[in-house]
Amino acid sequence: MERAWLVTLIPLTIGTVFLSFGIYGLRRARALRRNGVTARARIVRHEVGRSDEGGTFYYPVVAWTARDGRTCEYASRFGRGSVRGGFGVGSHAVVLYDPEAPDRFTIQGWDMKGVELLFTVVGAVFTTGTLTVLLIRLLTL
Repeated sequence: MERAWLVTLIPLTIGTVFLSFGIYGLRRARALRRNGVTARARIVRHEVGRSDEGGTFYYPVVAWTARDGRTCEYASRFGRGSVRGGFGVGSHAVVLYDPEAPDRFTIQGWDMKGVELLFTVVGAVFTTGTLTVLLIRLLTL
């Protein structure tokens, strides 16, 4: 196999991974919208994470009581570089959670809705673009 063929595997792999994460996220969000339950929650603290470049990200930890009486306390999947817009410690928020698995939840107004769609589109572009190039190369040999 020529080196050029191996190089085309890089965008194909990246596209496939992005597409997989995007589709998983979209399916998860759709299931949550269909079967989810809303609850009033309180932000009890922020978990702080650091990026490799030195940036700081804040992940709000929300606590609420589920319909079955369980107390739930989980950190958001999404972090932001700053905390504003009513998401400080002690603030109230609305969560949409899966009653079967309360750790699957979103914080309305905090979680980014377009991330899964962005991953799906970028993954589809990379994957279809690379497959098209590979197909053209195969047909023109």
